[in-house]
Amino acid sequence: MAEIINPVLGQSIVAAATFFLIPTLGEIYTERSGILNLGIEGMIIASAAGSYAITFLTQNLWVGIIFGIFLGGILATIHAVITITFNRNQIVSGIGLTIFGTGLSGFLGRDVIGKAVNGLDKIELPILYDLPVIGPIFFNHTILVYLSYILVPVLWFILYKTRVGILIRTVGENPSAAFNQGVNVRLIRYLCTIFGGMCAGLGGAYLSLSWLNFWSEGMTNGKGWIVIALVVVSLWNPLGALFGSYLFGSFDVLQFSFQQIGIDTSILKMMPYLSTMTFLALWAIILSQQKVKSIVGAPTALATPFED
Repeated sequence: MAEIINPVLGQSIVAAATFFLIPTLGEIYTERSGILNLGIEGMIIASAAGSYAITFLTQNLWVGIIFGIFLGGILATIHAVITITFNRNQIVSGIGLTIFGTGLSGFLGRDVIGKAVNGLDKIELPILYDLPVIGPIFFNHTILVYLSYILVPVLWFILYKTRVGILIRTVGENPSAAFNQGVNVRLIRYLCTIFGGMCAGLGGAYLSLSWLNFWSEGMTNGKGWIVIALVVVSLWNPLGALFGSYLFGSFDVLQFSFQQIGIDTSILKMMPYLSTMTFLALWAIILSQQKVKSIVGAPTALATPFED
């Protein structure tokens, strides 16, 4: 029990969960507008490499982070042009984007492998850090972790309590009805897709400049695919994303603790990906059943091209 509430272990879980949380929040908005983006893995790893490389060249962390966000947005724009403007298959486009992003990461990061960059420093928040148990766990992190705390309620409020959120959800549920009411369906889908890509880019920058503080090829280890599963786990809700991300973050960190009680290491490393495959299979079933979509909250028009 003492190990479970150990502040260092708790901090590690929060740090890992943040990596999952930020891209998941963006993908929720993308899918809520009716666009499926399976290119998250490629966006994250390309942005991780690009952020690290630019930071190394400029010796400015914020320039690197902004570049990562920008790169994620550019890659998402490519996906948007293919799937929204030309109405091509969203699944094929997303997988192609992952392949492209993975190759791009190798190009961007080839000269900074093994090169040191000073990542973001942790900041202890006054008063909050002194709270018993939760203080040292949640309030001794980098500014990007604190940003994730803010993003969850803000994005939930926008999605469910504002006119903008109503438009996004309407476009994802019934784009034809929205179009007949004068809503620019394509514009909303473009903006949500680009926003999702920017969040993926921020997740990549967080990975290389805040969480792990290094760059090596393949460092995401396929974790971008877990983000796709987390959208389903969260039921397309930013509050649910918080729960799911911390659950997967715990899996990612606690596997090392479970080794001490005799569970084989290979099994532990397999668990997050086995869970991901299970959730992706569930997601595929959801997409094929309109009634199930309405029950779990999946956007009815998800992955369905819109013809005006």
